[in-house]
Amino acid sequence: MTESLLNQQLDALLFEETNTISNMSNASALLFQTLADVNWAGFYLYDANNNELHLGPFQGKVACMHIKNGSGVCGTALATQSIQRVANVHEFPGHIACDSDSNSEIVIPLFTQDGSPIGVLDIDSAKLDRFSAADEQELANFGKVLLQHID
Repeated sequence: MTESLLNQQLDALLFEETNTISNMSNASALLFQTLADVNWAGFYLYDANNNELHLGPFQGKVACMHIKNGSGVCGTALATQSIQRVANVHEFPGHIACDSDSNSEIVIPLFTQDGSPIGVLDIDSAKLDRFSAADEQELANFGKVLLQHID
């Protein structure tokens, strides 16, 4: 699962650390510094009391602070428990434009082993169709590596 250099770096970076916020902070920094043509990389954390996502650790411009479950790309990924790879966010029904510079997006839902939602990993790009099927697989594995290192 950690074959890619990016995922090996994440695994090494988080070695023997289990604090969720610290690990998500470093994970978002690693993505932002490593991936080309990315203008936002970070996490939204699930709040069960309000059934919505709250802004978590990230790198990039200021961001939306609350996203309802099922709304926008992030909320859709959470509600459907499926990766959302969007070539053109302006064509995504209900897209939430936190940054008008963003044109494509990929969102990886994060769940505990028992199926409880943790949140989502969200990565945006100003470039249309930035994320490939190979990126999707690598980032899905990135999420799995991260989940091994959080409480």
